[in-house]
Parts: sequence; structure tokens; C-alpha cells
Amino acid sequence: MASKKIGKQTIKFLKPPHIIAAASIVGPKEGKGPLRTCFDEILSDDLYGEKSFELAESKLLRETVKKAIQKSDKKISDIEYMFSGDLLNQIMSTSFAARELAIPFLGLYGACSTMAESLSLGALFIDGEYANYVVCATSSHFSSAERQYRFPLEHGNQRGPTSQWTVTGAGACILSSLGEGPQITYATIGKVIDLGIKDSNNMGAAMAPAAVDTIVTHFKDCGCTPDDYDLIVTGDLGTIGKEIAEEMIFEKGYNIGKIYDDCGVLIFDHKVQNTYAGGSGCGCCASVLCGYIYKELQRKKLNKVLFVSTGALLSTTSSQQGQSIPAIAHAITIENQKK
Repeated sequence: MASKKIGKQTIKFLKPPHIIAAASIVGPKEGKGPLRTCFDEILSDDLYGEKSFELAESKLLRETVKKAIQKSDKKISDIEYMFSGDLLNQIMSTSFAARELAIPFLGLYGACSTMAESLSLGALFIDGEYANYVVCATSSHFSSAERQYRFPLEHGNQRGPTSQWTVTGAGACILSSLGEGPQITYATIGKVIDLGIKDSNNMGAAMAPAAVDTIVTHFKDCGCTPDDYDLIVTGDLGTIGKEIAEEMIFEKGYNIGKIYDDCGVLIFDHKVQNTYAGGSGCGCCASVLCGYIYKELQRKKLNKVLFVSTGALLSTTSSQQGQSIPAIAHAITIENQKK
């Protein structure tokens, strides 16, 4: 019997894992944004001392994982599994980082939904008593993503107002069956949703329906309402996708306006920093969660958060062949223990 499954797509953890530590490292542009004081480290150089942006991203992820482990007062050898991914072909950044860390590794790809995917699977391992300590992490890099998905940086191509700025950043959480810290109590696994958007420079519009489907499903599965949360935050819909998602959810009978935000909106001052519709990338929601949101949970300024990572499942191949953009969103509930 699937005793831990409720409703259509949601898992209720009977032994909810604790997030005992979290760490985030971001690039120079992110370090000048509104959340600059929330990150553990801000790079002064996008190359991070490496020969390529891809190797820089791998180092970014590796060092973020090491920092999270250090903050948990554990050793790398104490971590039993690593759940992680990135945006690059064959999740290169993560695989190279895992090679150096030598932690048993499960590589994931959910585009920008990967952080919630990794946390969902990590929580399953802890709740199922298959591990005591796991690390869940994700990264992205503006320059590596640009030349994979769009154009070489030297091209200097113009951006439209709907385009978003890939975050250079990484976030890592240490989950444990023991200890203290906010707990992951629910995970709602998303479906692939595709409403026919083909403009790869308007990913917010492509991803918004997937976010809406997962959020509404979560409410129905759990029998909860927006009033049960202090914050509902999507991954990287940006300003345009956020507005679409909020309107679509309202049409389905839920008003989330007072408690809803988006990591792609939070991480940049898009008007001052010229990031167009806001931030995107695996590292966007990962660094915001492991920096800003985790600290607010620790301070008890937030006590219950619905964290919804959103991913556009496109590739250069599918875009060039004229395909539309499938999208997915996964959600987890993170809450402080009630005393």
C-alpha cells in the first residue's frame, strides 16, 4: 500500500527530513542584487580561476556543496548520497563536481525545476530510512548557459523584454533524519505541461501553466489553501510568468497574491540591473532558497513555505526544429517544527 501518497501527485513524509544546513555561492551580478547579504559567498570573477565557464560552474557547485557540508558540522565521508543537476549537456558541471567529491551520485535533469526535484528525492531517501545524510544541490552559470542555448557572448545579440538572465549561482542543502532545522513535510511531483509556447525567449509564459498545475494540485491533494502558507515561491518565472501564474491560479479559485513571489524576481532588481524579465536558471531558485529563504525560516520570519521549482524542458535541437516548450514544476513544503 502506498501509505505515504495522498491525492494524485503528493507524498506526505511520515518522518520528515530536516534541512540541517544550506549554502549558496553566486556571481558578481547576483551579488549586487537585493539579496546580496543572504549569500555565503559572492564571486569577484565569473571564471572563478578556471579556464572555461563550464569548469567555473562545476567548481561553483563543488564549493557550494563543500560549504554546506562544513556548515552541517559533518565530513564529506558522512554524506551518503548526492542528488544534483544543472543545465548543461550531460549535466557536465554536476558530474565533474561529483567526480571530485566522491559521494555516491544520482544525476538529475529537470531544467530549472531540478532543485525541488533533488530535494524531493533526497527527502524520499531519508523518510524511507535509506540514508541518514544526503546533499541536494543545483547550479547554473550565465556564460555557460548562454553559449549552449543562445549565442556566443561575443555575438552581443540583443534581448527582448520577455527574456530572462541566467543566474550564476549554486545552492546546496544537507538533509538529515536527525538534528534540527526546517523540515520537508510534503512533495508534489509535477506533470509535463505544454500549452504551445514556442518562443524560447519567453520561458516565463511557457513555465507558468506548469507551476499553476502543480500548485493547484498540491492544494487539492493536501486539502490546504494559500492561507496555510507564509510564502509561496516559484522558481524562475520572472516578472511576466509570475503575473500569468497569479492570474491563472486566481481563475481556479485561489488568491495567492499576498504571499506569492518568484525567485527570478527576488534575486535581481531587473530595472536597475538590466535583467529584463528577471532571473532564471537552475541556480536561481537554488541560491534564493539556500540563501534568503532558509535564513528567513531559521529566524522564524517564515514558518511554512511552498517552494515550487519550474523548468522549461527545451533544447537547442527542439527549438531549431520548431517544437513548443514543455515545462514542469515540482513543489515541496518546508516548515518549522511546531512545538
